[in-house]
Amino acid sequence: MSGGVDSTVAALLLQREGYDTAGATMLLFPGGEKTVREAKAIAEFLKIPFHKLDFEEHFTKNVIEPFISDYSEGRTPNPCVVCNKRLKFGRFLDKAQEIGKSCIATGHYVQIEKDTNGRYLLKKGADLSKDQSYVLYTLSQKQLAHTKFPLGNLTKTQAREIAKDAGLVNSQKSDSQDICFIPDGSYTDYIKAHTGKTPRKGRFIDTDGNELGESNGIASYTIGQRRGLGLAMPHPPYVVEIRPEDNTVVIGKKEMLYSKTFSAAKINLIPFDKLDAPIRAHVKIRYSDPGHPALVDQTDEDTLHIEFDEPQRAITKGQSAVIYDHDIIIGGGIITAV
Repeated sequence: MSGGVDSTVAALLLQREGYDTAGATMLLFPGGEKTVREAKAIAEFLKIPFHKLDFEEHFTKNVIEPFISDYSEGRTPNPCVVCNKRLKFGRFLDKAQEIGKSCIATGHYVQIEKDTNGRYLLKKGADLSKDQSYVLYTLSQKQLAHTKFPLGNLTKTQAREIAKDAGLVNSQKSDSQDICFIPDGSYTDYIKAHTGKTPRKGRFIDTDGNELGESNGIASYTIGQRRGLGLAMPHPPYVVEIRPEDNTVVIGKKEMLYSKTFSAAKINLIPFDKLDAPIRAHVKIRYSDPGHPALVDQTDEDTLHIEFDEPQRAITKGQSAVIYDHDIIIGGGIITAV
């Protein structure tokens, strides 16, 4: 429970269905006590037990440190994907079972169902504007078997109405948008503060290798970035490549950002264990991406090769590529080569 409307309504609906429900909040980083207090107040309102789970050390090791490492090596990570795999549906599920609970539940807008073979499937939420399946593609069969998503068949508006009708004070609480441990959105300032180190200055070059100026180091940039470069050029400048080996940011024209093929590793597939043959699917390369038609092929145990029908803008190392068959999530992996 976060104290927000989604996790609150999830708990309320399970309680109404007769489940022996308890609330729990993960304490992940300094300053998280406010969330704990708000969630505890909601649990008291619902008259359910409440647990505070101190996972700060686990979160630092499994989410924050890899996040910083990725940026320092020229990748653009999605820490929510890692947190869901390692914390929310990993450590949190283990803890729930330790205290005698058979399942966990969250306020994510996604759905779970079984296929004819008894295998669990993950599907988009009914409210496509709130669908959160992109950040949950890493879930295993065990995790899906012990998870419930009570809001999967609801819209956000319906969830707010349920909260309002129940007299919950957070029925109109706004949604959180930023990375939870970087509320101001400045990941470069966060990395500097967390490590105590100022990133080493680098250089900008164009695609012909010509020096354009000094950069703030590769951790300050991502593929497709245009703003904040401080470069005067005859055309709008874009980051088209990041070279960690020599701390260099390559600047080019917008059309240089488009690619058709890439590879992804650290893969997870949900309806089956592996792809025996290439499949046609829709692939999203970032959370806000609507998805585009592609051919997906598993080339070895932990690698996917993906080719879009049409070139896509700013395919970025470190982001997740998530594969869909209509509303069913096939799986995905971390983009490693473009």
